[in-house]
Amino acid sequence: MINFKRQANAIKNCNKTNKTNKNAVIAEIKVHSPKYGDLLKQRNELDILKIYEEAGVVGISYITDKQYFNGDFDVFKEICKNTELPVLRKDFITKKAEIEKTAEAEASTVLLIPRILGEETAEFVDYANSCGLDTLVEVHNEQEIEIAKNTKTSMIGINNRDICKLELDDGTVSLTEKLANLIPKDRILVSESGISNLNDLNIALMYTDAVLVGTSFMKADFEIQKEFVKSFVGENYD
Repeated sequence: MINFKRQANAIKNCNKTNKTNKNAVIAEIKVHSPKYGDLLKQRNELDILKIYEEAGVVGISYITDKQYFNGDFDVFKEICKNTELPVLRKDFITKKAEIEKTAEAEASTVLLIPRILGEETAEFVDYANSCGLDTLVEVHNEQEIEIAKNTKTSMIGINNRDICKLELDDGTVSLTEKLANLIPKDRILVSESGISNLNDLNIALMYTDAVLVGTSFMKADFEIQKEFVKSFVGENYD
């Protein structure tokens, strides 16, 4: 399966040579937000997957956490089975068995959070890699960046919101601006959350290789969702 790192690197290199104006957008199929409530609104996750694919995103994200985000691992497996795009599992991973389960679902990437794993983060990255998974290590401050830097992860994500506040804070891309220069240039850098419009997108991409967008895509009316997502991917994408 194509992975996020390869996708983001390809777009990054093409953009340097002016061969494409496509942005590396990872689109999240997000069914519930602690802040906004139900985001699915009786829609089908696989229909949203198709819209994201047709809009030209580089990858798919899905939150499997049930308690706060109403995620469903069986739905996650269906998403993995029904797309050729790389799929990221987002959850509060604390056990290696969950990494094995993610690999068995034929996902591409698993989210790991230093805020939760602490000094075990590097060990979990290595284990995920041994299971054939890429890792996205998510940070929110300088201390967590230091932990991420000392792992073999190929991707680091700056979460503009504080995960401990479960998206109830008003995080913005200003955090990406503040922290981006602390991330080693040999890592794929992703700006996550708080990206609501094209201005946010453009600011984030000044500092990063890719963005992960969920809530704003899911809040868009179904009839215009594809065009809205395409506007983030880039006007010249067919």
